[in-house]
Amino acid sequence: MKTLRIMLLAGAFAGLAASGAMAAGSGGGTGGAAMPSASGPQYDPAEEYAKAVASIQAKDYKAAARSAQRVTSAAPRSVDGWRLLGVAQSGAENWKGARKAYERAVKLSPDDLASRAGLGLALARLQDPKAQEQLAWLKAKATDCGAGCDAAALRSLTAEVEKAVAGGAAAGQPSASLESGTLIFASEAGDRAYVEAVGLINEKRYDEALTSLEHARSAFGPHPDILTYQGYAWRKKGQFDRAEAYYQQALAVAPNHRGATEYYGELKVERGDTAGAKAMLAKLDRICAYGCAEAEELRRWIDVGRQPGT
Repeated sequence: MKTLRIMLLAGAFAGLAASGAMAAGSGGGTGGAAMPSASGPQYDPAEEYAKAVASIQAKDYKAAARSAQRVTSAAPRSVDGWRLLGVAQSGAENWKGARKAYERAVKLSPDDLASRAGLGLALARLQDPKAQEQLAWLKAKATDCGAGCDAAALRSLTAEVEKAVAGGAAAGQPSASLESGTLIFASEAGDRAYVEAVGLINEKRYDEALTSLEHARSAFGPHPDILTYQGYAWRKKGQFDRAEAYYQQALAVAPNHRGATEYYGELKVERGDTAGAKAMLAKLDRICAYGCAEAEELRRWIDVGRQPGT
């Protein structure tokens, strides 16, 4: 049953992305009861991410920065969003803004090569000696480039930072490697990566699925479906803390996302948190006024009290 629901979700993904219905907002009038902060503009981070990518492709970096800032506001734990903002700010020649964006990205994902390189470039533009620290990190990484390491990309990024540190980079030009790296999984490639990931999850090939999901997320940003499957894959690998972080990110973007709510509830069952699982079930019952497969599946988990591996 779960395999069938995974495949159905894969089929629905493109339609969700096109309609902008992913965030599941409440909408409607409130009779003036809502606070100003709650009634202000609500942005879909996946939609804004797509706008930022399109603006970067059009070399409209200021528009890209505006959209990327909306992504980071809606999904502050999205390393992709902060990295994208760094590229946009670099293109707009806002090197202080680029530095701040890349610093956030590196804090979220210390081993992210593009974020490290972007930070090094921004620091070099600002003539900040800390640029040398990022260059040294990249060189060390290149020396220890083992399995799964993209040696060619790493060499290119390292060379760009080294050139910028030496004062040889052209002012006002964003990194070609960073920009192409941001856009490489856009459009059809992102769709293919997502569908491939779903198939790999069905085959229980979770490590490969996580790689494909990273590629899909590079194309679509903090999309709740992708975040939910990242949580699912990490959960199946037994890494519950990482799984929980992705479920929480998905629900922060789309509070009424049924898949994330169900899977988060299942995780709580596996952790022995029956009260927490029942809270997730109660939420699903509210969301699904006429019932839904996610609520029934979680109800079965709670009734049986399933444990990892069962």
